[in-house]
Amino acid sequence: MKCPFCGSIHDQVLDSRPVDHTSAVRRRRECSSCKKRYTTFERPEEVIIMIVKSDGRREPFDRRKIWMGINRACKKRSISVETINKIVNEVENDIIGEYVMEIPSNIVGDKVLEKLWDVDLVAYVRFASVYRKFGDIDAFMQELKKMKKEHIKRSGR
Repeated sequence: MKCPFCGSIHDQVLDSRPVDHTSAVRRRRECSSCKKRYTTFERPEEVIIMIVKSDGRREPFDRRKIWMGINRACKKRSISVETINKIVNEVENDIIGEYVMEIPSNIVGDKVLEKLWDVDLVAYVRFASVYRKFGDIDAFMQELKKMKKEHIKRSGR
C-alpha cells in the first residue's frame, strides 16, 4: 500500500476488522518511513457478468429482474418470499460459478425453469410462457405435453 503522506510503499498493518454488512475489510496502517497512520478499505473485486440477449444486445446481470419474473410467475401461489429468494440466489451462484464474463439469456431462463420445476409446476408454466414466448395455444399445449411426459418420468408412474 502506498502511504498517502510520503508515498512510501512500506507500512505495517496495526488493526484489521470487517466492515459491518459488507464484504469489505478496514485496515489501520502505519507508514514505516514517516510514521503517520492511515486507514484503507479492501473489497473483493466485483465481477460484472453480462447477459447476452437473443437479439445480440448485452446488459449487466440484474438479480432484481430474475426476482421480479419469478415473483410474477408465483403470484397467488403458496410460494414464500424466502423460496423465491433461494431460487434467485441459486441461479446467481450457478451463473457466477460457471461463467466468467458473459452468459446467454436463454441459459439464465433455463436455470430458473429448472428451479421452478421442483417448486411449483404452475409457476413453471407461467414463467415458461413468458420466457419461451408462446405465440399460440399450440405452442402452449406442446409445452404442457412435454411437461406431462417429464413429470411421469420423474415420478415413475
